Amino acid sequence: MRVIWILSLLFVVACSASEDGSNAHYQEGYHQSIGIKDAASRKRYEDQIMALGPIVGGVIAPVAAHPYLVGILIDVIGMPSQSACGGSLISASRILTAAHCWNDGRFQAWRFTAVLGSPFLFHGGLRLFPHGIAVHPNYDKRTLANDIAVLYLPGNVPLSSSIQPIRLPHGALLNHDLTGAWSVASGYGRYSDAVSPTTNTMARFVSLQVISLDQCRGVFGNAVLDSNICTNGYGGVGICRGDSGGPLTVTYHGEKILVGVSSFVARYGCELGFPSVFARVTSFMDWIQRHM
Repeated sequence: MRVIWILSLLFVVACSASEDGSNAHYQEGYHQSIGIKDAASRKRYEDQIMALGPIVGGVIAPVAAHPYLVGILIDVIGMPSQSACGGSLISASRILTAAHCWNDGRFQAWRFTAVLGSPFLFHGGLRLFPHGIAVHPNYDKRTLANDIAVLYLPGNVPLSSSIQPIRLPHGALLNHDLTGAWSVASGYGRYSDAVSPTTNTMARFVSLQVISLDQCRGVFGNAVLDSNICTNGYGGVGICRGDSGGPLTVTYHGEKILVGVSSFVARYGCELGFPSVFARVTSFMDWIQRHM
């Protein structure tokens, strides 16, 4: 059944999981414990950049390198400040993101702002208000199972070198487990456990190697499902706070393909060598196609 929540003013650490597979920490809520705090820090630093010019040592990745990457600012019921997530443009009118960006089990979003074609979350780019969202009907707020959602944009966005949809899996890739393959994760989240967001927390990307689900379950236990895809964290790499909902891609026959949606990492830190966990796009293709 097609269920779409319409976003309006009338609607009255995903990217954090424990090593033993326990999910008790989810009651903290992504928006309160991560999203709102990081969004506020990012806005302060972006405001400084706009007022003073680029800070020495800050490197902003060119938006054309990942034109499918979408920043998502989130207004949360009962919260005075915005939270933030990431997403992927999968057509001229649809964005794929994580379901916990909509409802993290404790806090509920009532409005999204989609930011396209900008390395910044609070400045520049094309800014649109999605008018609806489809959340996977089997999304579990406690375990983050089926952590996937589709945002409906108000019409087709104008495409350019900095705004382009990414291709969904097709052909042999639909049945390929990708273990051992190299992938790329991108997002607006933190680049280090040790620092608050700075100029380096604008749009960034990192190469990650896909690992087997058994290896991933050795860290997170039964929190990892067959509908997940995991990457290793050797060398202290992976997704981090604020990357929720963002894309994991592979290059297939010379074309970038979306294979994962950022879901969770270890609660104790992003640089400690633990895997990153994503919703596996191929596991949800039928559902995604129904909402295109």
